[in-house]
Amino acid sequence: MVLTMVADLTTASHVTMFVDPTAVLNGLSRALLLFLIASGLSLIFGLMGVVNFAHGAFYALGGYLGVFVFGFSESFLVALFIAPFLVALVGILTESTTIRPLYDRDPIYQVLLTFGVSIILDELIKLVWGSSPLSLGAPEALGGVSELGFISYPTYRVFIIGFGLLMALGLWLFIQRTRVGIIIRAGTLDSEMVEAMGINVQRVFTGMFGLGVGLAAVGGVVASPLLGVYPTMGTEILIEAFLVVVLGGLGSVRGALLGALIIGMAQGIGAYYISSFVGLLLFVIMIAVLLIRPYGLLGHSGIAEH
Repeated sequence: MVLTMVADLTTASHVTMFVDPTAVLNGLSRALLLFLIASGLSLIFGLMGVVNFAHGAFYALGGYLGVFVFGFSESFLVALFIAPFLVALVGILTESTTIRPLYDRDPIYQVLLTFGVSIILDELIKLVWGSSPLSLGAPEALGGVSELGFISYPTYRVFIIGFGLLMALGLWLFIQRTRVGIIIRAGTLDSEMVEAMGINVQRVFTGMFGLGVGLAAVGGVVASPLLGVYPTMGTEILIEAFLVVVLGGLGSVRGALLGALIIGMAQGIGAYYISSFVGLLLFVIMIAVLLIRPYGLLGHSGIAEH
């Protein structure tokens, strides 16, 4: 296997001495798409301490609802707002009725519960939309290719890169610069102290869960024109989302972005040169990082212990 990998690298070096710019941009667009999904998981996992195995199912539900809303409105923008909002409501209902009673119990109960929620959502998706793949058309303005000076590149992938960066900035400002963000971070470290100030921490955390799964749904809608929607899409993305969160650090927006860039670029560039070993490469990177930084590149031990 190692010899084959070396042979692949040697062959690639004969093809070109430089990294293909298309591979870099593909990796970047993949990274920003991963960030949209993993940032919500990072907030729920890192700040609330909930291991949400249903996150991939919420991502898939967002994609399907995006296709559904687009069918009525014929507007990608409307689908991008309405579908995540509906998924966030489902998330709030799920947290308040099923997860909240388990906060004081062993985390394994949350794992089992969210795994069960994932199965229920997957089966509901198949029941409503069937097992055949569906697609959501990209807006006309985002079709075709854009001239970037050195390369012609699909406009929709350029949109994903720009949209992902804007979402990263907005989410960071929300967590770091707003009163709600301060309450969330304080509640994570010492919820009793925050409640003593008259703040309902449970209600804030419920809203945080809704925000997290809403972000997963945003990722589902944005991914739909590029990848389509299909029943197993949530299961496939969940492992990559957990890799991003573990690499970047729990509860860190900047960490989620950094982790997504590492995973996305490894996938984008690796697909060109060592396509057979991209999956292996991701786990090698994760193990190497965890040996050096057990709490992730930008994580903190206090968050993980919470």
